[in-house]
Amino acid sequence: MNPWLPTAPCTPRTCAGHEGRVRGRPAAAALLLAGCACVLAGALGAPFLALLGAARRERLIRRWARGVVRAFGVRVRIVGTSGVPDKAPGSPGPLVVANHISWLDVPLVAAVLPGRMLAKSEIRRWPLLGPLAARGGTLFVERDRLRALPATVRTVAAALRGGSRVVVFPEGTTWCGRGPGGRFGPAAFQAAIDAHAPVVPVRITYRAAPAEHAAPAGAAAFVGDDPLIASLWRVVTAAGLTAEIRVLPPIPADGPPDRRALARRAQTAVANDSANRPPESVHH
Repeated sequence: MNPWLPTAPCTPRTCAGHEGRVRGRPAAAALLLAGCACVLAGALGAPFLALLGAARRERLIRRWARGVVRAFGVRVRIVGTSGVPDKAPGSPGPLVVANHISWLDVPLVAAVLPGRMLAKSEIRRWPLLGPLAARGGTLFVERDRLRALPATVRTVAAALRGGSRVVVFPEGTTWCGRGPGGRFGPAAFQAAIDAHAPVVPVRITYRAAPAEHAAPAGAAAFVGDDPLIASLWRVVTAAGLTAEIRVLPPIPADGPPDRRALARRAQTAVANDSANRPPESVHH
């Protein structure tokens, strides 16, 4: 591990517990099978999406992604999508940036703002998820090669210029969601500046229902050296888990003067507690 890569102090033992209601093993196993089956269906159906028009393809991706989260037993709460303007034809796509807590973040964002994900290159080699990510247009980055960073910035900027929505988790690693989280790295924001693309900040929170404003739940956290299967089982056994995705006001392309200022502004928007108080929401 290179010393310049971001690291979080979160560990499964200290951060990923669940203190709420727990499902029995049969019900949890059924949800685990349902969630995996939903992911597999997406992998098998991905080649056929290219045959559809853009609008219909995006609708299907949103429904499938929302279905993945629900299949694993997690409710979805969406807030703030009315503030995101429609993209004009020929204009750059937006850069969507979010805090990073769990593997659930990926389908959760796709359920609202589907786009080309920026992900570490190791994911390409994951069984099932790797091919699915590649077919979905994921932009892979070699995190342990600092020299590859300029090329990654150029690739993201080209995707934005081409009108694609690009989704980035600029903290660079997962955090448990119970603290302030990590610093937003500025590299992806340089791509937005180069492409004159707006930035759409997104805040992700996992809570134990029914308390809508309860403290963030740790069951969804996928941190440290946590094995994926352990995280999957923790999610499906945590009854009453709600994933909230809050889309914040976009930052215009001609906003902050440089990538570090732009990264700080987006990070502040995502971390700001006042962002947790909008009056209207949609439950699914």
